[in-house]
This record gives sequence, C-alpha cells and structure tokens, in this order.
Amino acid sequence: MLTARIQTAVSLIYPAQCLGCGGLVGSDFGLCAACWADMHFISGTVCEGCGVPLAGEADGFRLECDSCLRHPRPWSQGRSALIYGGQGRKLVLALKHGDRTEVAWTAGGWLQRAAGKLLEGDPIVCPVPLHWTRLLKRKYNQSALLSGALAQRSGLEHIPDLLRRSRRTPPLEGKTRDQRYRLLGAAITAKPGRKDRIKDRIVLIVDDVMTSGATLSACADACLQAGVSEVRVAVLARVTQT
Repeated sequence: MLTARIQTAVSLIYPAQCLGCGGLVGSDFGLCAACWADMHFISGTVCEGCGVPLAGEADGFRLECDSCLRHPRPWSQGRSALIYGGQGRKLVLALKHGDRTEVAWTAGGWLQRAAGKLLEGDPIVCPVPLHWTRLLKRKYNQSALLSGALAQRSGLEHIPDLLRRSRRTPPLEGKTRDQRYRLLGAAITAKPGRKDRIKDRIVLIVDDVMTSGATLSACADACLQAGVSEVRVAVLARVTQT
C-alpha cells in the first residue's frame, strides 16, 4: 500500500512523458498517439536477409529483397524493427547522438518482437562495436545499450565486448556501398579472450541502423572467422534506399 502511494506521488510530480515529443502519456517510456502514428514498424512479409518489408505473401520459400540478392550476406537471417524515417528516425538519432539512453529499453522490446525466431537456439547477443576514441567521445555505445536491453528481455547471454573495432574509420554516412566496404576492411575483429565462449555457438549481432550492411558484414565475418557456427542480425531501423 505504501509503495503504491509513493508511486502515485512520484507520478504526480514527474508524470510520464512521450519518448518522442515529451507530451504526457499513460505510462513511462511510451509514445503518444501522434508519435506512434509516425512510427513505421515492419510487419507482414519481410526479407529474410535484412527484414525490410516485401510485397505479397510468404510462400514457404526464402524471400530476399533486391539488395540482399545482389549482395549476399554473410549472416543467415536478419530482422529490422522499423523503417528509418519519421518519428523512428528521430528516436534513433536521439539515442545515438542526443544522450537519450532511456530510449534503448523500449527499443529493445521492439527488437525482441521483430527478431522472433532469431532468438531461438540460445544465441549469444552482442553489439556492433565502436572504436575506443569514438566511445570516449560519445560516452556510450548505443548498439550495446540496445543489445543489452534485448538480451535482458529475452533471457539471453550478452557479451558487449565480443567484437572490437581495432582501426578507427571515418563516419559512413553519405558514403556509397563500395566506399563503406573499403573503409571497413578488417577494422572489426573478435576479441581474442572471447573466442572460447563463442566457438560453435550462434551469435546475434545488434545495431541501431542498417544501410548497406557493410558494418554488419564485417562483424559477421569476424564472428565466423572466430569459429561461430551461425550469425544472425537484428537492427532497430532499416534504411530502405541503399
């Protein structure tokens, strides 16, 4: 009874605010109706490689988008929670550059729903790494916050430092697909001290945004070279024009 009264008093002093616009909502870490309407969640028939929505109905065979057909992925399956646009894009940028770390827990729930069967088989969850200089400047890795939230919600093992970015690369925004792949090269490797834990295991790599897939490909290659049996990927948002 006392706890309930304290919670009521706190809610009166600090009412729940929309993650998007800051307006009042019914519960913490929620979205108001207007912001929810501007979120482009992915559902229905999707590409097995990256999770982008596809037209038509699933026919029991593996379906892939044109991008994944043109550029085969080193991972087995991929899923995306939402399209990178509208309110979703604003939340991704707020998490990535605006110190809005509270977005990660709610976004982890969206990732859990989107990942679905990718969570089967007891995969190890890990994030796309940041170079230490960028991590020092940003103070946190947004992908690690997302992977941690997903792992906690799903009851899966989380290894936030499984991968490391041994060479700093320039920002990939605005670069072409070929430029992204050339810049990454062998910049991402599996941490030597983690190889025994991941050998012959399934690894689920988490990132905030997928554009060309170059960064995720580098991460998947690093995992496979370290002896992982299968790599899957889950991203919060998918850019639909690459």
